[in-house]
Parts: sequence; structure tokens; C-alpha cells
Amino acid sequence: MTRELNVAVAQVPADLGGPQARLDWLTEALVAKRINQPVDLLILPELFQSGYNVGALVSDVAEPCDGPFASSVALLAKAHGTAILYGYAERQGETLFNSAQCIDKSGRVIGRHRKLILPPGFEGEHFAPGKACELFALGGFKIAVLICFDVEFPENLRHVALAGADLVVVPTALGAQWGVVADKVVPTRAFENGVFLTYANYCGQENGVGFYGGSCIIAPDGAELARAGAGPGFLSAQIKNSAVKAAQERLPYHTDRLCLPWVD
Repeated sequence: MTRELNVAVAQVPADLGGPQARLDWLTEALVAKRINQPVDLLILPELFQSGYNVGALVSDVAEPCDGPFASSVALLAKAHGTAILYGYAERQGETLFNSAQCIDKSGRVIGRHRKLILPPGFEGEHFAPGKACELFALGGFKIAVLICFDVEFPENLRHVALAGADLVVVPTALGAQWGVVADKVVPTRAFENGVFLTYANYCGQENGVGFYGGSCIIAPDGAELARAGAGPGFLSAQIKNSAVKAAQERLPYHTDRLCLPWVD
């Protein structure tokens, strides 16, 4: 049975400030209806709650998965009838994770992910890596989450696609010097696995670090359904899970790979 999902990606100004300023920005955007169509799922960037290039401050603003920021997002999700997926600095005891979670339109958390692969520097110094990828369901779609650097490893996309993902959601904080990832790698990952892929990035600068923008929604055949430039804004598209089946039947990489002598 064909299912449809209206997805939107927010390309967010990087210099919004702390958690309250980011929540205010999101509230204003939803109230002003800056997305020009009904939305079932809104995707926000990596560490949206805390900011990305914030150094040791991340420890001060990190919160549990059910913390005050999550509670505020849940209220927005219910008020506007849309699921919201956002990145945040998750605290579990003394350990921090670079995490993302999805809160559905009833205000319930339905999906979580902790970033698997941490680049050296800020992330490696402050976060512990995640251990797994778990799919969740929304509107008849099976959805997986990967965060930024995770998507640059083909093994991760193949893993969630083989697990049955129709849509892979990627909150990111892609730097200005890495445009090839948004422009080339991300469409390739969608194409080689026959899945939808959404990529939600920042734009502008935060504490001296520039971000590329280039957020996008990619179809299972690698085509761009929507692509942002260098400025803030929202992308949207209606996606159909029948396109996943068609793409994977046309290019059966997942089954033909079993012919390789080194694949079990």
C-alpha cells in the first residue's frame, strides 16, 4: 500500500544563541507558518538545542531526553500537529551524547539516535559515541536517523537500508569547506541504497565557524526534490514509499551485493 509523508527541512541560522533563543526561533517559524504546506515531519539540524560550536558550554546546557527543551518541543508538536526531529546535547549522568530525537504530534518521543562516529576536536572531547541504529515508524514509513559524520560512511546507510528504512533523516552541522558532502555524497548515499534522505544543515557563522548550508531532500533514485542555498529557510516535499520499492527493484544493489565473494 502506497503511503505519503509530507516532510520539511529547516536550514537554520547558526548564530541563534542558546537553547531559549533556538526555541523562540522555532516557535516563531511555526506560528508564522513559514513552511508553505502541511507537514507531517519537520527536521532540524545537529545539536539544534545547544548550538554546535559552543565549546565547553555544551556541558552546561546538555539535558536528559525528557528535559525542559524536549518538553517545549512536545508542546509545539502538539500545537502544530507535526512530528519534530531535532538534534540536542543529551546528558545521561556524567556522560554526554550528540543525540537526536523525534517527538510526534501527540508529544510522544518515537525515535532516538546517538551519533556513532565523533570527529576529533569539539565532539571527541565532549561526547561519547552511540552504539546502535534503531528504526521507528511514522505515517507508514520506516525511518532511521544518522547524524552528520555518520552519513559519510557507506556502511551506516547500508545497515539501516537493509534493516528496512524507507527514509533516512540526517541532522548535520556541515562546515563551509565540506560542500562536496552535501552536494555529492548525500545524493549518492540515497541512490546506492534506494531510500529517501533528508539533510538538515545550518547556514551562516557561529563563533567564527562557517556552515555550508546545502540542506536537501533526496529521492531514492538520487534526484533532488528540494535543495537550499547558503541562506536560512525551509524545504518541503511529499514523499511516497512506493518510490523506495521501485528504486530498489530497478537497481537491486542490496541483493546483488551477495554475489561478492567477501559478503556473507
